[in-house]
Amino acid sequence: MTDSVNGGPQRVTMAVHGPPEVLRVVDAEVAEPGAGEVLVRVTAAGVNYVDLFQRSGTYTVKFPFTPGFEGAGVVERVGPAVTGIVEGDRIAWAGSPGGYATHCVVKADKTVPLPDGMDPVVAVAALIHGMTAHVLATDVVPLAAGDVCLVHAAAGGVGGLLTQYATARGATVIATVSNEEKAEAARTAGAAHVVDYTREDFAARVKEITDGAGVAVVYDAVGEATFTAGLGCLRPRGTFVLYGQTSGAVRSADPQELGARGSLFLTKASLGHYDRTREQMLRRAGTVFGDVLAGRLRPRIHAEYPLAEAALAHADLESRRSIGKAVLRPGR
Repeated sequence: MTDSVNGGPQRVTMAVHGPPEVLRVVDAEVAEPGAGEVLVRVTAAGVNYVDLFQRSGTYTVKFPFTPGFEGAGVVERVGPAVTGIVEGDRIAWAGSPGGYATHCVVKADKTVPLPDGMDPVVAVAALIHGMTAHVLATDVVPLAAGDVCLVHAAAGGVGGLLTQYATARGATVIATVSNEEKAEAARTAGAAHVVDYTREDFAARVKEITDGAGVAVVYDAVGEATFTAGLGCLRPRGTFVLYGQTSGAVRSADPQELGARGSLFLTKASLGHYDRTREQMLRRAGTVFGDVLAGRLRPRIHAEYPLAEAALAHADLESRRSIGKAVLRPGR
């Protein structure tokens, strides 16, 4: 829904927590960048579950609030104390708020340069999701040939890229999905086995597929709904990697249960704990963008929405209708 009338700079705003309809597009003034900031004309903004949590009240925010912590665009002005970025640069960013807008002030240290030939929509689909998938497959648990892993939500933005990275490293992926369209997306990403959890007991199927051995790793972005059954999918000394909570947070984990199930390892992984410096972030972003440009990594775009349809983008993601990345296109 929109309250904008003049066709100039706009932003999505919310004044209360609630359903997608609390998001409104309003006219906005273009702010000046402060020290360490740049003003960006936004060409693409990512829609993520954290945005839904902020909108719904799972995460509290200060009102009025503009969602969106990642995007891509063109630098229009550079604030004081910024080096290495000039007006006209094409950049992407993650971890700086306010991306649901035609113009956004972004923290310069959260930006990465867009390579020549990189479409901004693809960049948004690849950056934070691709970096997350890369760290999960290479740092949190360095997958190797012969490993078998379970990837929940394998048709999602991170899940699809994680499946690609895992298979590229020689691992066998068992994917869980909720319908046949998503099953096909997971197969396209490289999953060797696909389980529709709405029709099958995924834990039983994992045991069947692995001849009772279990998997080396469970990658879980779902949380509460899949946690306990997921522990039962692991082989002795296997690793449960929790990196999201789309069904709700896991409230407790008993160390005694980890021991009883085979000396299991449990981690709640966050990209920011692995890339703690700007140099590390730039290195991983460069790897991900390089993989995309070389065709080794293929982000899937679910849909592109104008700002006025931000509520629809949220509804599609919340209902699990989306396959891949939802992207807002300010100015369209």
